[in-house]
Amino acid sequence: MTDAGEMRARYRRITRFAARYLAQAWWYELFLPRIGLGSLSARGRAARLTRIARRFHALAVDLGGLMIKVGQFLSSRLDVLPPEITKELEGLQDEVPAVPFDAIRTLAEAELGVPLERAYAWIDPAPLAAASLGQAHRAVLSDADAEQSGLREVVVKIQRPGIDQIVDVDLRALRKVGGWLSRIRLVSDRVDAPALVEEFAATSLEEIDYLNEAANAEHFASDFAGDRRVGVPDVVWERTTRRVLTLQDVTAIKLNDVDGLRASGIDPSNVAIAFASVMFDQLFRDGFFHADPHPGNIFVTPDASADDGTGPGWHLTFIDFGMMGEVPPGLRRGLRRVLIAAASRDGKGMVDGIREVGVLLPSADTTELERAMTTLFARFGGMGFAELQEVDPREFRAFAIEFGDVVRSLPFQFPENFLLIIRAMSLVSGNCSSLNPAFNIWDAVEPYAGELIRQEGGNVVQAFAGQAVTAVRTAARLPQRLDDLTTRIEDGRLSVQNPRLERRIGSLERTMRRVISAVLFAALFVGGLTVRADDAVFGTVLIVVSGIPLLHALLAGWIGRRLP
Repeated sequence: MTDAGEMRARYRRITRFAARYLAQAWWYELFLPRIGLGSLSARGRAARLTRIARRFHALAVDLGGLMIKVGQFLSSRLDVLPPEITKELEGLQDEVPAVPFDAIRTLAEAELGVPLERAYAWIDPAPLAAASLGQAHRAVLSDADAEQSGLREVVVKIQRPGIDQIVDVDLRALRKVGGWLSRIRLVSDRVDAPALVEEFAATSLEEIDYLNEAANAEHFASDFAGDRRVGVPDVVWERTTRRVLTLQDVTAIKLNDVDGLRASGIDPSNVAIAFASVMFDQLFRDGFFHADPHPGNIFVTPDASADDGTGPGWHLTFIDFGMMGEVPPGLRRGLRRVLIAAASRDGKGMVDGIREVGVLLPSADTTELERAMTTLFARFGGMGFAELQEVDPREFRAFAIEFGDVVRSLPFQFPENFLLIIRAMSLVSGNCSSLNPAFNIWDAVEPYAGELIRQEGGNVVQAFAGQAVTAVRTAARLPQRLDDLTTRIEDGRLSVQNPRLERRIGSLERTMRRVISAVLFAALFVGGLTVRADDAVFGTVLIVVSGIPLLHALLAGWIGRRLP
């Protein structure tokens, strides 16, 4: 049991750290600008923020518990934190010493209700891995358990003693800090700090519940049942509680062990392609995804699938299902739209997709964001990791600063699931690039986006048809509007004597008709190309019919110039 005095000291360290730097922020960001010294505040801002982030990094490593998770969580909050902080915290890892085995033994026996010698035939006192919330040990099941489960070698995850109290104290301190932040208008206008804390609390409490992790593992396994690309360790439920989790030992070649892969005859570039595809399936097909796919949580396991010629001879094995994300159907539809826009380098479509996802308020003026997205695609779209390395770092830095300023000026806050998606995809990109420096994430995105377009072919055609209908409605209203204008002139309500007015109105009407024809052509032609992959006859008919409005769009102007 953790000493109450230690818990009080821990609470004070966290709140004092927050109070100190909140007071510093008030001085530099609120008080100095009010007395005309804003330039002085701005001059040292970058160095000041970096120094704060480094000190928090040191505090998190020293305290462990949830503080490391807080740093990892904050590193992904690109929507509310400046890059000086997120950059410094993005490399924060569980850098904590292992708990002595005697303390681990005591907790495990209390949870399992039997001595470890009865629960397992053997357990390794040296931990396989140690983290801020728990640690893992290799073990061998007893004969009875092995016969019942069909497993022999296992890995036992055991929580650190007193972690429940530590988590409780950390969350109380964070809620206190969240309350302080909610009273600062500069902060409250940009982010709901108490809600952010509760969001983090819910994720953390799920992560320390090993029964929840075991259920997640089985859910993930069911999503990939029959898929030879993916393996998941079996859960030994007889030796699993809220604080002890026993899983099949699936240790194999680490995902980023390029030399080990090659030594086993496995091409790392093929692993990169398969890994990206599997992660896309989780996000866009299943809606249930592994939110922490770093190399320590994924193995490449050689298997015998190559013997019958139907597989690559290996599969990806995922472990550690404490941090999982869910993508509701509405969010999934928005993400599909974002993916299709990214594949087609469509900046406006990307912004529309982001709005549909729900991270932008309806009132948001996205003109600058659309411009930034278009610039991003024009300059860096389609580049792989190797190509990006050749870009002048100063260009990257300048664009990142400008883009970050645009993002932070908009009224939005990412929901957590969206942040978990960003985290997962950034890890996917990094892992694939480490497997193959020439790996281009666009090469993986584009075929997947093409498949989504084929799956949603009807929706795409419907979207184009909707645009055509809108144009037709506009044109249909045009004669009435022109008639109203003429009536107003005849009634004397609008006195305009200009012989060129009628010619200009006629020209405008002809132009609108040509625009309508062009939109109809685009809708029919693109729709035909999309549908043709699944229905060759109907797709061909749409393409042929598209020629009628095309002829009108091309010839109407030429004919009009020759008529009196």
